[in-house]
Amino acid sequence: MNRENLIIGIDISKTHLDIAVGENGTLRRIEHNEPNILSLVEEFQKLQPTLIVAEATGGLERILSMNLAHGDLPIVVVNPRHVRNFTKAVGQLAKTDAIDARMLARYGAAIKPDVRPIKDESRQHLADQISRRRQITKMISQEKNRLQQALVKDVSKDIKAHITYLQKRLNAVDSQIKKTLDQSHIFKKTAALLITTPGIGIGTASTLIACCPELGSVSNKEIAALVGVAPFNRDSGFRRGPRMVWGGRATVRSQLYMATISAIRCNPAIRTFYRRLVDAGKKPKVAITACMRKMIVTLNSMVRSNTEWNAHLDESLKHSCC
Repeated sequence: MNRENLIIGIDISKTHLDIAVGENGTLRRIEHNEPNILSLVEEFQKLQPTLIVAEATGGLERILSMNLAHGDLPIVVVNPRHVRNFTKAVGQLAKTDAIDARMLARYGAAIKPDVRPIKDESRQHLADQISRRRQITKMISQEKNRLQQALVKDVSKDIKAHITYLQKRLNAVDSQIKKTLDQSHIFKKTAALLITTPGIGIGTASTLIACCPELGSVSNKEIAALVGVAPFNRDSGFRRGPRMVWGGRATVRSQLYMATISAIRCNPAIRTFYRRLVDAGKKPKVAITACMRKMIVTLNSMVRSNTEWNAHLDESLKHSCC
């Protein structure tokens, strides 16, 4: 086996891991537990693979990917949709865990996905807190909707009590998020920088820090694609289709959307840009999406250059790298 180009594929489930060492190498299954994961780290450090490929599996991949990353191993967690489309393209229609592990190794060899930074423990902690905040906010919204339809007094009283409880929990989670930001000098500094931008609050800043660790370390085009606000062509022959955004990180994008709506009202650069697009005949949703891209590009440049927002920042960004 050529270890200079050794690609390992790992299919992850709740109870076990299927491991394919190379496209045609050994294949085995082990139980999914911490001792086995630590043993894998030691084994892979000896093998020195070029790439280790696993799929995002609803959070089941987190412990494995963090341990491999801490062992200085080239782990990349890929989008399952991409792997499945690749599998169909090469004519592999059958699906088992063993086949999936093989196809992950084959996908890594053919596509060579970039190894991106894995969230460290503190960033993952912050991401979990933000996720919990989002869940509580959703539950409060659901309960308020139910309250509008409640006709029985006892039911209405119970819903109001639950909303009060959830609001207290939301305040507690907000305090925990602030504490997590304050405990990290890097987090605190980045958050302070981001919230100098009109329209960006602590909620958006913490989401970007936790869920977009690449902010400030990649190009403006790359950050727009990562968030899912980069327009992609849809042309064929003589047809020139409308540009569409696709993919990206939904959590970051939804938070950025709300921040952009606020920025259109209070950020002079974004407001002017939005009005210019609408006056030129762009649909409001298209204009908002363009403003979202402008926002994330601005924030990326701010973090990269360690520059606070100012009224003349937009002009300076035109000369920054793309």
